[in-house]
Amino acid sequence: MALVVKRLTQHIAAEIRGVDLRAPVSEADFQEIQRAFDEHSILVFPDQDITDDQQVAFSKRFGPLETTVNSNPRGAGTVVTILSNLDEDGTVIPPTDRRMVFNTGNQMWHTDSSFKEIPATGSLLSGREVPPEGGETEFASMRAGYDALPKERKAALEGLVCVHDFAYSRGLIDPNLLREQDKRELPPVRQALVRANPSTGRKNLFVGAHASYIDGVDVKESRELIKELNAHVTRPEFVYRHQWRKHDLVMWDNRCALHRGRPWNPIYPRLMHRTTVAGIGRTA
Repeated sequence: MALVVKRLTQHIAAEIRGVDLRAPVSEADFQEIQRAFDEHSILVFPDQDITDDQQVAFSKRFGPLETTVNSNPRGAGTVVTILSNLDEDGTVIPPTDRRMVFNTGNQMWHTDSSFKEIPATGSLLSGREVPPEGGETEFASMRAGYDALPKERKAALEGLVCVHDFAYSRGLIDPNLLREQDKRELPPVRQALVRANPSTGRKNLFVGAHASYIDGVDVKESRELIKELNAHVTRPEFVYRHQWRKHDLVMWDNRCALHRGRPWNPIYPRLMHRTTVAGIGRTA
């Protein structure tokens, strides 16, 4: 079966069929997938009942993978992050547990690893167990949002630098959520407010919940601007909402798309495995 790319919305996301990720992907098909990724930012691969090794092998086609930090139950150093509300014995963790409170940060619009000096290129999330309702993931195109800005506004934003800070975004949930050690491990970093796709040259905004303030601008004023830009790029016309089915694999471009998880009834288990393609350089 030939590879088929089906656009899902006007500005963002496409579905990919005709490829089996349990086996090595041909170079021709991979190049088509890469082109679709650069164009659509979000790729949905339905019916991919894959193992971690198979997910890792496919992810590595896009570049080296990030290793996880200390929140992963498998321990530091693994390239597969487990996002789950299941304890080690398979019981559902109550939503009041600190681990679940910590993960509510994923319900804010963000890009993965923008709080690192070299932010991530892409993430791949495999739905191993999904709730029958709720738990969707929404994606917003920062590229479409940038394209929709007036020419003068684009010029005014060019060259501005945001300070991204994991402690800031988690502090919006609870100022005491992170330990001092966590803050030391992830100090604030500088990211360009406007960046370009290295493959296509197309520009986009680069904001999200980790963006704390704009360097050289009054903190209150800059946070109002970031809030305004976040609201702009997450307008309904720029958003794709993914309703998970078991064995979906969804890949997104962290360079130009925000995403957020949506809540679900906590009686239902949810088990997702994520791999993250590392970035290739600083933005600012």
